[in-house]
Amino acid sequence: MTETALITRIAARGDGVTDDGRHVAGAVPGDRVREDGIIIPGPNRAEPLCRHFGKCGGCELQHVAEGALADFVRDRVLGALAAQDVAAVAVLPAQLSPPQSRRRAALTALRTGKQVAIGFNAAQSNQIVDMRQCPLLLPELFALIAPLRELLAMIAQQRRPVKVKLQMLDQGVEVVLEGVKAEGLDAAMALQDFAGAHKLARFAVDQGQGLETLWQPEPPTVRFGDVTVEVPAFSFLQATTAGQAALVDAVTRAVGDAGAIADLFAGVGTFALSLQKGRKIYAAEGARDAIAALKAAANRARALVATEHRDLFRRPLIPAELNRFGAVILDPPRAGAEEQVAQLAASDAPVIAYVSCNPASFARDAKRLVDGGYTLDWVQPVGQFRWSTHVELAGRFSR
Repeated sequence: MTETALITRIAARGDGVTDDGRHVAGAVPGDRVREDGIIIPGPNRAEPLCRHFGKCGGCELQHVAEGALADFVRDRVLGALAAQDVAAVAVLPAQLSPPQSRRRAALTALRTGKQVAIGFNAAQSNQIVDMRQCPLLLPELFALIAPLRELLAMIAQQRRPVKVKLQMLDQGVEVVLEGVKAEGLDAAMALQDFAGAHKLARFAVDQGQGLETLWQPEPPTVRFGDVTVEVPAFSFLQATTAGQAALVDAVTRAVGDAGAIADLFAGVGTFALSLQKGRKIYAAEGARDAIAALKAAANRARALVATEHRDLFRRPLIPAELNRFGAVILDPPRAGAEEQVAQLAASDAPVIAYVSCNPASFARDAKRLVDGGYTLDWVQPVGQFRWSTHVELAGRFSR
């Protein structure tokens, strides 16, 4: 009888891992692997929904059943904390965003002859997988792929990649094209006709001299709580509304009834405006257009939100500033916030709600906070990049 090895977990890059530590591409926990590499399917496999799966880099885990997918998201967080020797805490069940819920995407298009390919890149490659199906994107976003293919056949330069950014806003879809040359009256009219025909919220194009808004019938907005924000072009938003709701709920639970809150790396106000009802919020952000949008929205709503344009990497809040708040929200980029975390570890802030899109940098920063006297109370994993190895989370630290 041929010996087999049991797949016990999925590694950070999506490979199955045997009980003896061997990595097997395409394997799922519960599968068994023969000595010749043949996978014997187990109970945790699913039939991939997309014809592009296996080639497109947008998804790595469509072959994983729902329960095992949730376990993978949770285990990514547990593994990162263990690697930093952060004591086991309450790591809650993962919350996964549903299929067809991605409200933002950055795709690439390439014109070759009369044909235009548009989609995500192939895994570990610059090759574009021409998108003919996508169970990830909101239907409203995917509905624009074929029309964009036709438009780019007119205005894209031969063999020059075009960045195609799509995002759902309150008024409809925002489209941003980078790297096109819309020369001549016909091209200009084609762009206007496209925006009108598809009732876009905003259509902006960068032809090499900066982003130019060609179509915007009214200021495009996004709503956080009861406050509406007029957002700049392709502003950073959470990838799905379900993922945003999960993170906002976790942060709300973390800060409790704190009356004065600092929101660091505040963006356009996802957390500051969702939590502001009757509270005093200080919001700091390094991107000037984002903090300007947040400030304008707070002023219109007469919310108790004070904003500051501040580079928190070069000028983090120091303990004397942090100690004024009953809770601090931290939502840094993927690299984490080493400079700001060092100041937090030396502060007396009673609660920190840390939102992260990278379990590894979160665990590194968690180690610094725990060494500084904080307790990591719980972590909420969030899988809003469904079928991806990309994991988000929110954690609560307290003194």
